[in-house]
Amino acid sequence: MLKKITLIILLTLSISAQDYEKVGLISKFGAAVGFTPVWTIPNASTMNNYLQAFGTEKINSSGFIGFGGSGYIYILVVKNLRVGGIGFGGTTTLSSANSSNRSAEYYSGMGGLTVEYTLPFTKDVAISVGGIIGGGSTSINLYQNNGSQKWDNIWNDFNSPSFNQRREIKNTFFTVSPTINIDYPINRFIAVRLGAGYTIPFSTSWESDNGNVVNNLPNDLSSNSFFIQTGVFIGFFAF
Repeated sequence: MLKKITLIILLTLSISAQDYEKVGLISKFGAAVGFTPVWTIPNASTMNNYLQAFGTEKINSSGFIGFGGSGYIYILVVKNLRVGGIGFGGTTTLSSANSSNRSAEYYSGMGGLTVEYTLPFTKDVAISVGGIIGGGSTSINLYQNNGSQKWDNIWNDFNSPSFNQRREIKNTFFTVSPTINIDYPINRFIAVRLGAGYTIPFSTSWESDNGNVVNNLPNDLSSNSFFIQTGVFIGFFAF
């Protein structure tokens, strides 16, 4: 999939460069906000080894859907430069793989400031390269229970060892994530987007329930992820 996206982007750039020779530079401007579904493909090979041993399904290697929002404005002080914000996240549920009454939920999300430069030689479309500067988190929730429970039993579980358990492990991080987005205006007020990016976390520390530090982490445990961004934007577009 990544190879196909790269090929589409390269072809678009080539065609746009040919158009530039005919029409010359055009400064982009506009502002918009939009709804952005995001397909996240995490680097989850190490996590999957532990999930398999735990007794649940693995995280799908093809990824999972998440949702969020985004917005931007061309600042005009620097031609073709736009700044804005974005936030998105998604969860995938992992059922028991061997009828062990165990399940898990894996979450990946991020948000922050977006800084992008729109290539000036494109016509009728905005091809923007840049990045997201912000923060994100990856978490895994592990569950073991016998199904429905009584109210009093939930409280009494803490007084003695219980079959019913829930644990959370979480990595919170700062990130600078490179992105490339293609925005195509249907008209002056509505545009659609296809883009991609890569989440690079700058923290390898994980915490368990109530913020307790987790030690002796696997060396190759990672929160890196590739994501494909789509979206529908409303605003004003002059591409």
